[in-house]
Amino acid sequence: MTRAARLALAAAGAAIAGLVIAMIAGGAAFPRIIPGLPDAGAVTRWGLPVSQLTMDVAGVLTVGLLLMAATLLPGDKGVLGKAATGYVRAASWTGLAWSGAAFATLVFGMAETAAVPVGEVLLNGAYLNSYATQTSQGVALTLVVLFGLAIALFARGSITAGAALGLLVFALVTLLPPTLTGHAASSPNHGLATTALSLHVVSLSLWVGGLVVLALHAVRGAPQLDLAAARFSRFALWCYVAVGASGVFSVLARLTALSDLWASAYGVLIVAKVIAFVLLGYAGWWHRERTLGALAKGGPGAFTRLAGGEALLMLATVGLAVALSRTPPPPSSLPADRAFELLGYPVPPPISLANIFSLWWLDLFFALVAALLGGLYAAGVIRLRRRGDSWSWGRTASWFAGVVILVFATQSGLARYAKVMFDVHMIEHMTLAMIVPILLVLGGPVTLALRALKPAARRGDRGPREWLTTILHSRFVRIAGHPAIATAIFIASTYALYFTPLFASAMQEHLGHIWMTLHFLISGSLFFWVIIGVDPGPHRLPYVGKLLVLFVTMPFHAFFGVALMMTGTVIAADWYDQLGRTWGGPLLEEQQNGGAIAWGFGEIPTLMVLLAIAVQWYQDEDRTARRADRKADRGSGGDVELDSYNAYLARLNRADKADQAE
Repeated sequence: MTRAARLALAAAGAAIAGLVIAMIAGGAAFPRIIPGLPDAGAVTRWGLPVSQLTMDVAGVLTVGLLLMAATLLPGDKGVLGKAATGYVRAASWTGLAWSGAAFATLVFGMAETAAVPVGEVLLNGAYLNSYATQTSQGVALTLVVLFGLAIALFARGSITAGAALGLLVFALVTLLPPTLTGHAASSPNHGLATTALSLHVVSLSLWVGGLVVLALHAVRGAPQLDLAAARFSRFALWCYVAVGASGVFSVLARLTALSDLWASAYGVLIVAKVIAFVLLGYAGWWHRERTLGALAKGGPGAFTRLAGGEALLMLATVGLAVALSRTPPPPSSLPADRAFELLGYPVPPPISLANIFSLWWLDLFFALVAALLGGLYAAGVIRLRRRGDSWSWGRTASWFAGVVILVFATQSGLARYAKVMFDVHMIEHMTLAMIVPILLVLGGPVTLALRALKPAARRGDRGPREWLTTILHSRFVRIAGHPAIATAIFIASTYALYFTPLFASAMQEHLGHIWMTLHFLISGSLFFWVIIGVDPGPHRLPYVGKLLVLFVTMPFHAFFGVALMMTGTVIAADWYDQLGRTWGGPLLEEQQNGGAIAWGFGEIPTLMVLLAIAVQWYQDEDRTARRADRKADRGSGGDVELDSYNAYLARLNRADKADQAE
């Protein structure tokens, strides 16, 4: 048996051992069966967690294989090397296993829900069809089945780093549906819980999958291990921080008291995960301090042993996580409140300016977005300053002003009231779709990144700078960045959101609200990037064209506001009725106020854009004039008549000198 096969068997054993021990400790292995109540039986009781563990491990391996191929191993001008191509082909098989395990989980999940034997579920297709299409857990698993098959199919023909990276992103998305329908969705603070758990699953999968495949790479004696290990070490540090931070937020969202950590089976399993997390952190530190140096000197033995042991501990932790998902969290003592269930917090008191500035609430997703935007930009500016290069303070101020307004719009009382009042929601919408994007695109983040990031150390390889350049020159950016497309997205999406059931659906789910808010930011940034962006783009409009696009677009927002003011029915009435708000005006009146806000709000961004275009136009004309002056001073390419006259004088001067010589 080869070393790779032995490592695979040991990893499978570690994962199953972690699952079994945790299920016994948590009480899920031998639950109390009440006589007279239906029970799915021991086959389902053990088959469901085993199939779920297989699904999770296959997903983690798929992520690790694609991570190794796309980023850890060097390529040649975007084309995968032999080893990287092999890992993408292996991801095709793990993707197929991922899909099959998800289907098995679907079958066992239906058996547990209906409390019937597995054989009856397989023989009666109606059971499986109803579970797969009418329950959130079934729909999530169905998506994993389909996405896993898609990864298996497309990985067979992928030979470029871009394709491998695209499959990696797709695999990370495939991890999320089951995550968003588990304990997190029923947590008292489900917004914090779902965001924290999603970040936890993504960062943990990248960390665990990358290390397992790296250990396999070492066991096989494959080339370029030292380079892949050094790259993964830097990447794993950020994953470790993300796993730890997201784990803390997940615990805060689920446990109602500190005593739950030792007074409940769920808390005991969390403590076990914390211990494993600390041990993994120590192993990672040892990698950086000792084994990477030995590996660079040509001694892979210590690295292989430590990486293999760390991979086994990681997979045992995955088994522990599966058992944790099968263990109910401590019951919440909060009173029953439909508004609290929908919002994650009670209905706020009557709106006032003081409440808007004082009722802050952590939206973890957009807090992370703001932290990344501010932190990465600051890091780029600092790198340029340390290098002795200059960067505009105006651009820096514009960028951080946009980040500050983003934080206020998503974390303050404005965000709280936006979920319960339509007119406040419209203020938030217009701020995020117009004010924040204008300030961000004037900050020139892409230009800053291109100047601050260093080229890849190996010629033909792809580092962050090369990936950014590739994305800028991609077909997707060329299409999305076309003025007509960007304008159509900016205008049409607003009408489509509010005059279709999309708005009501988005408000019902925390994930839908995240996507809606992200759409405001992205569509606005795309549109204003085309008009006033200082970053390089695929299509550059003349300044007259920019003014024309602006004056054509803004009336559509005014028409949208008028249409809202004239609407006689309440949009998303079911959502607002469920909240049970006892203060404020009629819903239709608030909606009409929102239309008036949309109608009048457009003047502020229009003025900002006009001012930006005027300044950019003046600066461009000034640069053009200075270039012409420099050319004229050099006597090349300046004024044609002046150059001809100077040439004529030069010829006369040469003729005079010739006459004098004779």
